Amino acid sequence: MKKIIQIENVKKNYVLAGRSVDALQDITLSVDSGDIYGIIGLSGAGKSTLIRALAGLVIPSSGRILFHGADVAKMKDDVLRVFRRKIGMIFQQFNLLSSRTAGENISYPMEIAGISKEKQNKRVDELLGFVGLSDKKNEYISRLSGGQKQRVGIARALANGPEVLLCDEATSALDPKTMKEILLLLKGVNQQFGVTIILITHEMDVIKQICNKVAVMDKGEIVESGLVSQIFTDPQHEITKSFLQRTNHDIPPVLLEKSTPDRKIVRLTFKGKMAGEPIISDLVRKCDVDVNILSGWIDRLETNMIGTLVVELIGTPTGISQALDYVSGKSIYVEVIENGC
Repeated sequence: MKKIIQIENVKKNYVLAGRSVDALQDITLSVDSGDIYGIIGLSGAGKSTLIRALAGLVIPSSGRILFHGADVAKMKDDVLRVFRRKIGMIFQQFNLLSSRTAGENISYPMEIAGISKEKQNKRVDELLGFVGLSDKKNEYISRLSGGQKQRVGIARALANGPEVLLCDEATSALDPKTMKEILLLLKGVNQQFGVTIILITHEMDVIKQICNKVAVMDKGEIVESGLVSQIFTDPQHEITKSFLQRTNHDIPPVLLEKSTPDRKIVRLTFKGKMAGEPIISDLVRKCDVDVNILSGWIDRLETNMIGTLVVELIGTPTGISQALDYVSGKSIYVEVIENGC
């Protein structure tokens, strides 16, 4: 796959109130053409600084951001203008012009680019149809719902035919139902127009629904990155594990309160064909343990099925050890949640 963006050892330092702050620390990342790449982190992790640097709005203190091999920080005049037309942005708070209608908001970047009125109108109609707002062309922004405003924002970002769409917490201001609709629309942008998407968020559920790759940020650093299916099944960093635990599959605390010497609670995560295998029945049959299923679910991540079971293993220490060895040998990710003591 062709690399469209390469981030090489990027650092960004600010001086605030006389104190030096490292917003980005040695960021290295590659985005392939066609990716939907999620960047997740808590507030203050550096996500917004990174996405602004990708847009050429923030100049790194050191390191390089390359777009098709060209250093963004060194682009000037016409080259910089062409680059900015190739990068679309959508925002959490929409950033639409309240004095303009939906259609006029979408046409605005084309006006700046000097595109003829006839071509503007044709493109506006095409994009309004794509985002499902053909009947809202002449509506002022104040009369649109939050979801409709974000659809206009997406259409405006697509107006000049960008190669990359940068999404800055684009679904955070929306209710869950509207969020899903917008995420499906973004997936359609990726598939129908071939636009590469870089999406920053603080919600792992957003990553799970549409991204194929993810980078986890903490305190200005990328602590973990890779395929979403890989990160979900085998998270390495504690911050990644905490994000995964906050997805819509929380374990009721009451299930973790009981404790006996011969008991362990474990999370088993498996993908692909293993998601449909009779793991528990095999485990009981082949190991000297009883298994109590506390929780279970299957997630679909792009083309991968990821299954998760939270189970209580009850038996002798030897039997439990054998059970853990057995599932580990099946290439199943095993995380001990609570040890018997």
